[in-house]
Amino acid sequence: MHCIAKKYLLVSFCVIISCHLLGQFADPVQPPTGTLSDSADTAGLHDTSFPARPYAINNIIITGNKKTKPYIIEREFSFHVGDSLVIDEVLKRIEQARRQLMNTRLFNEVVITLQRVYSSSVDVAVDVKERWYLFPFPFFKPVDRNLTEWAKQGYGIDRVNYGAKFAYYNVTGRNDKLKAQFINGYTPQLQFSYEQPNADKTLKHGFGISLSYTTAKEVNYLTQDNEQRFIPLTLPRNVPDTLFHSLFHKQVLNEQFNATLTYTYRPAIRTRHTLRLAYNINKIDRAVLLANPNYYSNNKLSIAYPEFIYTVEYNNADYIIYPLTGFTGDASFTKRGISKDMNLWQVNARGTIGWKVANKLFFGLQGYGVVKVPFDQPYVNLRMLGYGDAYLRGLEKYVIDGVAGGMVRSTLRREVLNFSVPLFNRFRSLDRIPFRIYLKTYADAGYSYSRDPYHNPLTNRLLHTYGAGLDIVTFYDFVFRFEYSFNQLAQKGLFLHIRNDF
Repeated sequence: MHCIAKKYLLVSFCVIISCHLLGQFADPVQPPTGTLSDSADTAGLHDTSFPARPYAINNIIITGNKKTKPYIIEREFSFHVGDSLVIDEVLKRIEQARRQLMNTRLFNEVVITLQRVYSSSVDVAVDVKERWYLFPFPFFKPVDRNLTEWAKQGYGIDRVNYGAKFAYYNVTGRNDKLKAQFINGYTPQLQFSYEQPNADKTLKHGFGISLSYTTAKEVNYLTQDNEQRFIPLTLPRNVPDTLFHSLFHKQVLNEQFNATLTYTYRPAIRTRHTLRLAYNINKIDRAVLLANPNYYSNNKLSIAYPEFIYTVEYNNADYIIYPLTGFTGDASFTKRGISKDMNLWQVNARGTIGWKVANKLFFGLQGYGVVKVPFDQPYVNLRMLGYGDAYLRGLEKYVIDGVAGGMVRSTLRREVLNFSVPLFNRFRSLDRIPFRIYLKTYADAGYSYSRDPYHNPLTNRLLHTYGAGLDIVTFYDFVFRFEYSFNQLAQKGLFLHIRNDF
């Protein structure tokens, strides 16, 4: 405990020194993309001489939306034509509307102003800059969990998936999404999905459908020393052939098929409820079962099971991809399987909250927790920390399996640059590339419980890390994170993370 206290004192010292140094950046920077613009029409509205009486919303004028339906934009407003509000409340709701519109991820920029102020009414002007919505593009991605793991494998081109992805956003102008991908390489995949969140006239109900087929020539059959152990495909295996499998004409160690139907309900602006009903078919080669008899329950080579997931989401953050202020979170209940071959009940929750501490200085907390019952689960249901976005910065090399656990991440950020690079073309949606750059310090803590740690020393143990880094946020939701981290194992290193949701 004495060692832990010393390290947390060191983290606090680093944070204090960083605040002092970051505070020295006093050069003016451009406002973030999509901020509420000051104009001659809004100037002086907070003057005490301005009448503090309700003003009716006389008109909402929307421009710039070539594809998006006007009512989809108005869906994000907490005010409507005919509402009577005092000016301060109008300005507050305008800013909320701007945030909501940016978080639809339909627009590169949103500017909302009071265009005219009459004696008893106001006109609101909304100008949007739509994104590109059609993306046919090549796909190239390592199969390892992160770039660090790929580096351990020597950056081998044989550990890469390649192919093509097709994404069509805002297909009908109602924020619907059509996606397909055809991937070959190490883990061949076929995937198709369609989402329509605004399916009815009230714009409250939506649906989705997805189909996927995936194969793998390598299977993570066990975790030992908190590292994934793999069985590679070195010899022809005896996996039952299928119609999809024959398309690739290759022997594989694992096959997975998934079909999902989704229903969404959004009663208001910030809250969304989602019900998912899926059916899964998974098959493994006998070599996997011989290496780990607990990979599936009951020594099965194949299992088929339904899955039910209910999720409630709440978003009141400034920018959901990289939130600095506000709160965003979700909670889920999962029932996977209905027989002894697959029987999992899971509850998990996560959230992010952020505050503006000073000019361009922000502090944020992220939390994540999950419980899986019964505790006696097959290996495929034991993933906890180190997968996807649920990792401690500085422990990217490791995975910590378990049936209950969570983590907390704290980050102090200082915006040091905010600029745009102009592009000289005729496309309004892509006339410049914005960049926001932040310096940061951070400290993380986490814990994962397992009834059978099996030579995994980081399981059933309080974990903590800290470090400093730089984030680059740019258009189309790309976030580049450069982080130099330290962990309690006296290890340190530079880690790169890239996020995008194409």
